[in-house]
Amino acid sequence: MSRRGSLTIVAPTTAVFAYFADPQRRPEWQSSLRRVEDVTPAEPALGQSWTDVTAAMVRPRMRTTAYDPPSRWAEEGTWGPFTAWLRMDFAPQGAATHVSWEMDLTAAGPAALAAAALRRAAPYAIAADLRAAARHIEARD
Repeated sequence: MSRRGSLTIVAPTTAVFAYFADPQRRPEWQSSLRRVEDVTPAEPALGQSWTDVTAAMVRPRMRTTAYDPPSRWAEEGTWGPFTAWLRMDFAPQGAATHVSWEMDLTAAGPAALAAAALRRAAPYAIAADLRAAARHIEARD
C-alpha cells in the first residue's frame, strides 16, 4: 500500500520541478543522503540513473521513471531485495507550487517484514526532507 502527502512551496513550478529532478541537489535536502555518484546522463531526463550513498552506507541504484516538466517526476530505486519508488506531481498555485507525492517500498522473501516497517516510517522522513527542500528552494527564489 502506497503512502501519500503534499506541501506547498512558494516558488514557480518550473523552479520546483527542476530542483527535485536534479539528483545532484539531493544531498542538500535528503537527510539520509551523503552524496550521489555515477549520474548518467549528467542532465535530468527520463531514464537518468545514479547511485545514492546514504549515511548508513546503503547504496541504492536510482532511475528516473517519469520526467514530464514541469508537472510530474518519478524515481525508482533498488538495493538488495528492496525496491522503492517516489512520484511527485507539481501544480501551479498562484505564485507557489503545490507538490503532491506518493511512495511505496517493497521487498521479497524474508525482507518483506522489514519493508513493511520502513514503509510505515518513510512518509515521515519524506515529509521532513521535502520541507527542507522547500526551505532551500524558497531561499534561492
